[in-house]
Amino acid sequence: MRIVERNVYVGPSLYAHFPVIRLVLDLGPLEAWPTGRLGAGYVDALIAALPGLQEHGCSYGEPGGFIRRMRGDDNDPEGTWLGHVLEHVAIELQNVAGEDVSFGKTRSLDPDGGQPGVYTVVYEYEQRDEGIEAGELALQLLCSLLPAELRPPEVVPDDWHWADARDAFIRYAQRRALGPSTASLVKAAVDRDIPWLRLNEQSLIQLGHGRFQQRIQATVTGRTSYIAVELAQDKEETNKILANCGLPVPKQELVRSADRALRAAERLGFPVVTKPHNGNHGRGISIGLKTADEVRAGFDAAAEHSSSVIVETYLHGDDYRLLVVGGELIAATKRTPGHVVGDGVHTVKQLVDTVNLDPRRGIGHEKVMTRIELDAQADMMLTRQGLAVDGVPEAGRQVLLRSTANLSTGGTAADVTDVIHPDNREMAVRAVTAIGLDVGGVDFLCPDITESYKTVGGGICEINAAPGFRMHVAPSEGTPRDAAGPVIDMLFPPGTASRVPIAAITGTNGKTTTSRMLAHITKMAGFTPGLTTTDGVYIDGQRTVEGDMTGPVATRMVLADPKIDIAVLEVARGGLLRAGMGVPFVNVGAVLNVQSDHLGMKGIDSLEQLAEVKRIVVEVAKDCAVLNADDDNVIRMSAHTDARHLCYVTINPQHTVVREHIRAGGRACALEAGVNGQMITLYDKGRHIPLMWTHLIPATLEGRAMHNVSNAMFAAALAFSLDIKLDAIRQGLRTFDTTFYQAPGRMNVYDEHPFKVIFDYAHNAHAVGVMADLAGRLDVHGRRIVVVAGPGDRRDEDIRDIALAVAGRFDHYVCRRDDGLRGRAPDEVPLMIAAVLREQGVREDQITIIPDEQEAIDFALRMGRFGDLLLVFADALTRSWKQVTKFRPEAAATPAATLPASAPASTLAEHGERADPAPTLAPSDDGALLASGFVRDERGLRFVDEAAD
Repeated sequence: MRIVERNVYVGPSLYAHFPVIRLVLDLGPLEAWPTGRLGAGYVDALIAALPGLQEHGCSYGEPGGFIRRMRGDDNDPEGTWLGHVLEHVAIELQNVAGEDVSFGKTRSLDPDGGQPGVYTVVYEYEQRDEGIEAGELALQLLCSLLPAELRPPEVVPDDWHWADARDAFIRYAQRRALGPSTASLVKAAVDRDIPWLRLNEQSLIQLGHGRFQQRIQATVTGRTSYIAVELAQDKEETNKILANCGLPVPKQELVRSADRALRAAERLGFPVVTKPHNGNHGRGISIGLKTADEVRAGFDAAAEHSSSVIVETYLHGDDYRLLVVGGELIAATKRTPGHVVGDGVHTVKQLVDTVNLDPRRGIGHEKVMTRIELDAQADMMLTRQGLAVDGVPEAGRQVLLRSTANLSTGGTAADVTDVIHPDNREMAVRAVTAIGLDVGGVDFLCPDITESYKTVGGGICEINAAPGFRMHVAPSEGTPRDAAGPVIDMLFPPGTASRVPIAAITGTNGKTTTSRMLAHITKMAGFTPGLTTTDGVYIDGQRTVEGDMTGPVATRMVLADPKIDIAVLEVARGGLLRAGMGVPFVNVGAVLNVQSDHLGMKGIDSLEQLAEVKRIVVEVAKDCAVLNADDDNVIRMSAHTDARHLCYVTINPQHTVVREHIRAGGRACALEAGVNGQMITLYDKGRHIPLMWTHLIPATLEGRAMHNVSNAMFAAALAFSLDIKLDAIRQGLRTFDTTFYQAPGRMNVYDEHPFKVIFDYAHNAHAVGVMADLAGRLDVHGRRIVVVAGPGDRRDEDIRDIALAVAGRFDHYVCRRDDGLRGRAPDEVPLMIAAVLREQGVREDQITIIPDEQEAIDFALRMGRFGDLLLVFADALTRSWKQVTKFRPEAAATPAATLPASAPASTLAEHGERADPAPTLAPSDDGALLASGFVRDERGLRFVDEAAD
């Protein structure tokens, strides 16, 4: 049994709309050993290792259901297979480490039996590294319980022990998980619908997106004063400031040697406390020191954390932590150091073991309380009390094992917020305010927190600039307090924005241009857009990162940028299959089309499967799903979205479904014919909104480039659904062109040669066919020449379809390959294309095979003559565009008799602002629509997928 493949999905994917890990697991010979055959002993051993599995319901939907599946019954004696068991074990391991995960599913990778014993195992995770390790440890545990003859030695080393591996996993998970304080702040943000991003492997968190973001690091906020933090860490300065405010503090001296510490203790009077000058979390503190030896030992302990050590008077009383947020006391907790209580029978070690059996205690921050460790500090405390670990304390005697009351060292906490005296409450607020902290913890010692410090005495030991919240949100005793909520409300007062609008665009072709169009429209509307595309990340129109940035990493870059206030995400198939989407939902999602491309790769073999991948974008759209009504695979996606609005886009004004959708008050973008050309028109809630003539959009080449007409329609529909004003949409479309610098490789036109060059990145049959159609619609007075290729990793039939898309439409064909062979021979792709062209009747003298891209483009440029049209399908975009623009024709003169007559430029008036009455729509057959699978609801018409339902 082995893991042969792993994918970590950070967001919505084919498997879930939340983070999951997918394993491809090969059971090998263990396919013949389901749990029923392995026997009851195997199941019992697994339950003994992970008792929590008894709570898993599995398909039975009730506790114990999974155990029933493993044991099997008369109807299913085989039980279940180990792939399914690994799924549950990986989930339970994360539960043991403190994560709340429950989702999982396991399926045969090839239900038809072509790959027996190979399974897809999917399970939920909270923290990436922990989730991966849970899968690995689950594999080891399952293999370790197998009979010796079935146990794979490469998976389970001889020195492997389950208990050690489990505890190591818990510690591993906790080192990578958010601490309890940070986790409580993140939870409070999530409860308020505030998004968050983890910015490092520690506790640096971004709350909110773009320009609305705030940052926290543990309980320090982005608004916390640096000077205040420095003061809080300087115990001596803190003491002076508080004393000057008339607040109760102990007397203290700063020393740099053990001898000076002893003299200071003698001046102050025993007992004393020693602590680092600038320490935190109780590290290096020794209290109640009564002898010279103890003072010297205390100095040494403090000196491990700071070059200067503070010696101060010892305050008698209980230890309290008072939490102040935004000038208000939020919580008060009484802390008790880790200890045991003698019973006159058991040793200290036995008492500690008994205390650690408390289910509330765990490793590190795993549980509400931490296990008590018998270490050097515990030995020191026992020695001071005249005991040892094997000593038996008398009944009722409290034996301290720590000098400080930190929960992380086994201490306990009891909430006292409701009984704190008003004077003590005011004292805490004044102390934190005096230091200048927005979030601060006051360590206060007094005999009784319910009495005023002015009456019973007491004093402030120190001020914490990053106070822990665990003792407040999960006290050992008393009422849990919402310590995190006030911090989040301070950073994001009610009504404050925390999210930026997000639009996600996918499809086989056109998504890059549509994304760029939409980003340009938003900029014209006054936004600062963040854009992810196949050639980089753009912030406010400037490329900040180069490369294919259409996955979740790029999404994170954009949302983390403090400048942006709207995000436009191009989402590609590869990123969705590799890691899912980078956000849990989007405001507006669009699917432009589903065409044959990348089929036969990553398990996607059909258009229907490809549509299922691209459908994810609209499955997670909240406000509006924008769908191509002219693509059957896309319009059917309306059955899979819960967005508040459905917006159909069509170039067919007689589209039956769209017509009825509009009549039902739905949203649509349609292309309508008029006297002056074709008008992009919006419909919404019965309104008819003529937007813009297509010939006034530069990217459409006066309306001839129908693919960019379609892209402009999608961009308009997306912008409208983002509540962008109509004038801004019009201005954006008017000013967007397809220059190489604005849309590299997307129908770039170069007119500086005697012939016209159209330069495009089309790399599948549909996109190539669209560009070939455009070449046919343009007025050309010379020849039409094409440089054509196909990616080497496509199927043979895909490359053949590319050749068919151009066959018979050009006067000359230059067949090439991409630089990256992707498994093909150097001349294989151009030879395949040439062969198809010959089959379609293209003459041999019309075909030139030049495998190298640079040489092929150079040959075609040299062929160009006055009036020709050269269509170049390029792969290395920047290099090839420079080749086109820097080319100098050797001879381009053409006799004057052949010069074409120049038609005057059209200056037709734009009528996009007029409020035309809605055109009369032809009557429809409601019965036929309903019979074809469409139903009416409050959003208009949508398709009902009976298989999905």
